[in-house]
Amino acid sequence: MCFMTRTWRPLLEGPLADRASRTLQEIAGALPGAASKREALPASLASGLAGQALFYAYLALSTADESAADHAADLLEKATEELANSPMPPTLYSGFPGVAWTMEHLQGRLFENGDDEEAEEDPVLEIDQALLGPLERSPWLGEYDLIGGLAGLGVYALERLPRPTAAALLERVVDRLAEIAEEREGGVAWFTPPERLPEWQREIFTRGHYNLGVAHGLPGVLPILAGACAAGVAVERARPLLDGAVRWLLARRLEPGSDSCFGGSYTPWEPSPPTRLAWCYGDPGIAATLLAAARAVGEPEWERQALDIALAAATREESTARVQDAGLCHGTAGLAHLFNRMYQTTGEERLAQAARYWFERTLDFQVPGEAVAGYRAWELDPAGQPAWRPDGGFLEGAAGVGLALLGATSDVEPAWDRVLLASLPPVGGE
Repeated sequence: MCFMTRTWRPLLEGPLADRASRTLQEIAGALPGAASKREALPASLASGLAGQALFYAYLALSTADESAADHAADLLEKATEELANSPMPPTLYSGFPGVAWTMEHLQGRLFENGDDEEAEEDPVLEIDQALLGPLERSPWLGEYDLIGGLAGLGVYALERLPRPTAAALLERVVDRLAEIAEEREGGVAWFTPPERLPEWQREIFTRGHYNLGVAHGLPGVLPILAGACAAGVAVERARPLLDGAVRWLLARRLEPGSDSCFGGSYTPWEPSPPTRLAWCYGDPGIAATLLAAARAVGEPEWERQALDIALAAATREESTARVQDAGLCHGTAGLAHLFNRMYQTTGEERLAQAARYWFERTLDFQVPGEAVAGYRAWELDPAGQPAWRPDGGFLEGAAGVGLALLGATSDVEPAWDRVLLASLPPVGGE
């Protein structure tokens, strides 16, 4: 298999593209009103100001809409003010590293780099310094995952390369991952003990488990290790971990005939049931992260495996997918975007067909007259009953839906999906 170099191109055309464009206008118009109805929109990437700034910035890049650019800048300014005035955790999706990642990612996209004197100033440097100390502590007592742990800090560090502080951060992330890794069944894995599980999972996995979801498990570690190898950071430690983790993951593939290639978790003492079709837990997320890792370190066999997993997911019946809403995390927009990203990377037309299908379903999920722009997030309420809630955020709400639609209708590469680990920054940064 040869690696291809492709430029990003719009996926949707005709009536479907027209529907997507109208929906994008509705999302852009609805988000400010949705934010004003909340007493205090958080600064975070997942559900707050930073995530919405990301949407408006890419809207401006895709349409040359100066008002969208101005709004993105205003949102990011408010997020940085909140960052300075309110305590936030050191996590990518809900904490201050996510706000700083957004600032870094939009530098040179939304903001000019400025003259030489201004370019010497690094507004995010203090975030690097704030993270270096905690990452030096051993043993690591925090999480290892993307949403709230080491992999998320790795995303931040990769975006900041080639700065020396970013390289130091990434090296420490690799060190902490190495010290908590386990050699298991011919490979390497990371175990989640029961006391670290949410209560509802602890009732199911009373002895803990090995998490196989991108959001909270081993697949979210793969692109971080691959990115470190590609950048020449801690390669002597990162590469054995990467090889062992890929080997262990691929050995966890379910028997042929299962609804999915992988379960959401693995325990040696009981079989793994098939999982839903999603980014956070499911085959599309695993395929995308494995493909990103394969491209970063030049492993054609890993790419072949990733494509095989992706194609199996692309042909899965919707009746078994267990998709409830449109968000990026576990909804139709997330599926559509992942298939689009993998199509744009490989040129495999069957992935393009799957992406178009899930984009059409994303548009079908819109409910006129409902906030936000007709997009609601589905969740279980405190009593365990299914419920809908308005959500304008990046991870589960309308801003994320809008970003996916922009990636399908413009020729601007959606590099924001680095926070989903569906892609990695080029070596040496941009």
